[in-house]
Amino acid sequence: MLSENQVQRIINSVDILFDEQLKFTQKLVKIPSVRGQEHTAQDLLFKAMSERGFSMDRWKIDVKDIEHHEGFGPVTVSYENAFNVVGTYRPEQHCSEQHCSEHKQGRSLILNGHIDVVPTGPQEMWSRSPWSPDIIDGWMYGRGSADMKAGLVANLFAYDAVRTAGLRPQAPIYFQSVVEEECTGNGALAALLRGYEADAVIIPEPEENMLVRANVGVLWFKVRMLGKPSHTREMTSGFNAIDAAYAAIQALRGLEKEWNDEKGQHRYFEDLEHPINFNIGQINGGDWPSTVPPWCEFDVRAAIYPGMSANQARERIEQTLADAVQADPRLGGDMPEITYTGFYAEGYVLEEGSDAEKTLRQCHHTAFNSELQSFTTPGYLDARVFTIYGDMPTLVYGPKSRDIHGFDECVELESLKLITKTIALFIAQWCGVQEPGQTEESS
Repeated sequence: MLSENQVQRIINSVDILFDEQLKFTQKLVKIPSVRGQEHTAQDLLFKAMSERGFSMDRWKIDVKDIEHHEGFGPVTVSYENAFNVVGTYRPEQHCSEQHCSEHKQGRSLILNGHIDVVPTGPQEMWSRSPWSPDIIDGWMYGRGSADMKAGLVANLFAYDAVRTAGLRPQAPIYFQSVVEEECTGNGALAALLRGYEADAVIIPEPEENMLVRANVGVLWFKVRMLGKPSHTREMTSGFNAIDAAYAAIQALRGLEKEWNDEKGQHRYFEDLEHPINFNIGQINGGDWPSTVPPWCEFDVRAAIYPGMSANQARERIEQTLADAVQADPRLGGDMPEITYTGFYAEGYVLEEGSDAEKTLRQCHHTAFNSELQSFTTPGYLDARVFTIYGDMPTLVYGPKSRDIHGFDECVELESLKLITKTIALFIAQWCGVQEPGQTEESS
């Protein structure tokens, strides 16, 4: 356990470093790191980690290395610029004892975050540039400010606060900045399959100062309908693929309702109003206003409950469309083409009672002077990779936010400061710390 003096030194160090933390966060937010363009922001984080003396690992994700895994999400874009960055702190790197690594105490930790951000949408609908991280009334704005560059930077500055307090962690810490969280989860999966494991994981996503207890899995897929073109003067002789697409969407809405009606059967989802969401995120079709459209395709993001595999969900989705083809003449009698385009992910539950959660609760109480609350989110989180496939207690816990994935996204700075204090205290308590001049044998 930390002494009261150590706790206060760490908390004071976060306060001292916070202006610097905000400046670095703003610098990171200014770099557009949408899918396929994350590498420049990763360069900045690589440099920042290197300056802290970490052992560095930067690699381009190779689909062949991960596509065999059940948690892999199908890829439809180039990975030419899809780089993960991991900086590793090891206590022996800072130890004067020849064999001090043999005596290290404490437990190892992964501090993970994603560098990719979602598209901005029409920039004229923002109050300011989405790449301008202005601070107004205690909030920092900008695409990715909350989701989740503020959290990524908080991981680094929480470590800095521990060191500024004169303390040295006694167990390995892996600082991960991964790509693809917003579309496949392949970045976190690639880090796991590269061999990065620890006794606990923290991911400071924007979670309103709370801990995520459970979240949904997600599938991305494209449905393509084929029609029969004709001139609109003979419209009834053709087959309208756009009309057929609306009928297919209606069938999927039926499955969405069915799964929502089953929420009482799924632990931690019983009290959510609408836990399962099928979002029709894109639609495109037709060639000419005066031609009956010969094709239409739409993209879906479908949520599933923990415990349902992606393969099981796929079977239900495809069967739903097959049944609709037989029952609804608007679909023309032919099965649409279905392509899986990204997330192919199962949801997860963070089981209660782990030492990691107990430690987080203690640290949160110290920082916030309130009890830690937990909740269930109907969104995707990379924690499923570490929880399901790595068997690691994974704590998704982060600051208050507004309008993530929307216009004028922002993160609350007071919340961010307190979250940083919690993470810093967690590092010190979970990993163990040494005072200056203290050896492992005397700690």
